[in-house]
Amino acid sequence: MEQFQIVVGEIQSARQQIAGLKAQILELEATAEAVKNQPKELALHQQLGGVLIEVSDRESLYDVLLKDIESLNEHMTRFETREKELVSSYEELKKVLEGSK
Repeated sequence: MEQFQIVVGEIQSARQQIAGLKAQILELEATAEAVKNQPKELALHQQLGGVLIEVSDRESLYDVLLKDIESLNEHMTRFETREKELVSSYEELKKVLEGSK
């Protein structure tokens, strides 16, 4: 029973991580799109710490955003794989517990 509860907690944790990563990815995708579509005649700023810095190399900023998105997608894929493994363990433990009653 204790192992079952641990697996349930790990599934919940994995799902929270996945939700957080999805939110971060969506935010970065929106930011990348905004950078891409910002008219050249308008200044573009990036926050560094508590300071806004004008961006002179938009393409580099865009590339960094795309790399960050790719990295987060890789992390999310690992969490989704782990979640599937945990759900499989959950189902097996559930069958064992139901069989022992």
